[in-house]
Amino acid sequence: MITGATGFVGAAAVREVLARGARVRAVVRRVPEEVVEGVEWVTGDVTEPGAVSGVCEGARAVVHLASYIGGDEARCDAVNVGGTRAVMAEARRGGVRRVVHLSTAAVYGAGPHSGIEVGEIDAEPVSAVSRSRLAGEGFALEAGGVVLRPGLVLGEGDRWVVPGLRELVARVPGRWDGGRALLSVVDVGDLGRLIASLALAETPVPGGVYHASHPVPVRIGELIAGLVARGELPPVPEVEWTWEECLERFRASEGRAVERQFALVGRDHWYVSEEVWRVAGCEPGGRGW
Repeated sequence: MITGATGFVGAAAVREVLARGARVRAVVRRVPEEVVEGVEWVTGDVTEPGAVSGVCEGARAVVHLASYIGGDEARCDAVNVGGTRAVMAEARRGGVRRVVHLSTAAVYGAGPHSGIEVGEIDAEPVSAVSRSRLAGEGFALEAGGVVLRPGLVLGEGDRWVVPGLRELVARVPGRWDGGRALLSVVDVGDLGRLIASLALAETPVPGGVYHASHPVPVRIGELIAGLVARGELPPVPEVEWTWEECLERFRASEGRAVERQFALVGRDHWYVSEEVWRVAGCEPGGRGW
């Protein structure tokens, strides 16, 4: 059973689960017009009472990917907290022993963070999205689930990372602090493979929190150069600014991104991620950015 099955990460996870011969019961707010063999669509909003009642019956695993990452704080609580509570309660009622829940490394809050292990620092979320997703983790852990905290997720269908970088490059057109910041990044296809591996592994994977990015962090300068080469971003002037100069230019410009979001890609934010790939028996793949 997969929630958020038509989302950015959800679609990748569904493809991988189907490719391994398993069937999917997908809980979605709107059933897509396309017929997908092997998928049983169930219409339901996780925030509505009783919407997920019975959806876990007979399921081998529950994969909870539905989330809200917008600016409506009430919606954050309804989806990321209340929705997760409902799904995990249903998983327990259905006797499902394998649970995979998608969270985010953003729950750690402001960095810089350099090579952080799980449990090395406390989560200190600074936004409604991160606070609510951290709260949701608790219900998944109570259900014995595997909680995944990826960093930046890239790939086809991304509506956040590349558009955000496009704005930041326009506002601060240069090499931010020499492009040295190290970031945890994962391709959405690789994340889908990881989720499918955890859900369908022959032996149980110990519950708990895992970082879920590519084990090798990427420098922001390298990431931007790769996206420029692929035509995803405009060329960036070959000028280097200190971080203090970057902040001055950022503060003098206007846009949707806030300073905290700029710091998430302009300063170190990388987390040790080898363990989850090992326990899932899944290779992390290449670094195609």
